[in-house]
Amino acid sequence: MGVEEHTQEPTAAGETASTDLTVETTASGTRYPIAPGYRVNVRTGPGTSYRIVRTLPYGQKIPIYCQKPGERVTGPYGTSNLWDNIANGQFVADVYVYTGRDGYIAPRCD
Repeated sequence: MGVEEHTQEPTAAGETASTDLTVETTASGTRYPIAPGYRVNVRTGPGTSYRIVRTLPYGQKIPIYCQKPGERVTGPYGTSNLWDNIANGQFVADVYVYTGRDGYIAPRCD
């Protein structure tokens, strides 16, 4: 697990990070929130050895097109080897995404 998969938002004394865990369903699809207070690395594959292509901002909601097993990581929603495909060739560790349940919520990626 050596590489951090996130940066956590610093908060001043008495402040709380946004806790909007609402899953949004619109005409363009369902979007899931990243864990409150986290900026999450987006990688080219399902593991920390894959190149980082960008980092999601605080409060981001993402689509999940398919899911794939990969490197096991630990995050605010537990420990898992499940990775979410959020765009062509872009993956985030599922343990940083609030889906409302454990396990697959989308088809397996090919």
